[in-house]
Amino acid sequence: MQAQEVKQIIESQLDGCSVYPAGEGCDFQVTVVGDLFAGLTPVKKQQLVYQCLQQHIASGAIHALTIKTYTPEQWQTLQS
Repeated sequence: MQAQEVKQIIESQLDGCSVYPAGEGCDFQVTVVGDLFAGLTPVKKQQLVYQCLQQHIASGAIHALTIKTYTPEQWQTLQS
């Protein structure tokens, strides 16, 4: 699996989100930015992203996944 595939899977399931993937093979890191994360607990945010990739994790196509989530405002602050 490629990082671009991971990006497409997440973006197709989480409307309005931007995904910044890294990694290769079966080890990936994703940063996901979207308004849907506003007001959610850290666990709920991770669950939303994890659900998108669950079948790929179960199949072993993804072995390790690091998830970071931000609202657009939080992301903008980090980029400054």
